[in-house]
Amino acid sequence: MGKPAPDFQLTLFDGSQVRLSDFRDRVVFLNFWASWCPPCRAEAPLLEAAWRHYRDRGVVFLGVNIQDREASAREFLEEFGITFPNGRDPRNRIAIDYGVYGLPETFFISHDGVITYKHIGTIEGDLLVVKME
Repeated sequence: MGKPAPDFQLTLFDGSQVRLSDFRDRVVFLNFWASWCPPCRAEAPLLEAAWRHYRDRGVVFLGVNIQDREASAREFLEEFGITFPNGRDPRNRIAIDYGVYGLPETFFISHDGVITYKHIGTIEGDLLVVKME
C-alpha cells in the first residue's frame, strides 16, 4: 500500500464516463464485484448504506463490475437498489492494473490519490467505519 492508484476511465451504467482523477481531493472507496459472486451479494446492502451515510462527507463510492454479463450486472444493481456510480470493466483492464485476483476486492484511496488499504473479501461494517473516518 502507499502506492499511487492507477488512473482509469470507466463508462458507468447510465452511459456517463468518469476518471479516477476526477475525484482528486476526495477519498475514494473503489469496489470490484460481479453479480455471480456470493460475497459481493452479501456486502451489497452494507455498501449502499455506507454510501448513503458518507456521500455528503465528500467520500466517493465507485463500483467496477468485472467478469460478468452486462444484463446480470444491471439486475444486481436493481435488486440491491445500488445508487452509487458503477460501471463495467469488460476487458478487465482496470482490474489487472489494480492486481485484482478475487472478488470482491476493495481499495481505499486517499484524497491525494494513494492506495491506503486493500481488502480482499466481504467488507464488514466495522472495517468500513474505521477506514472512512
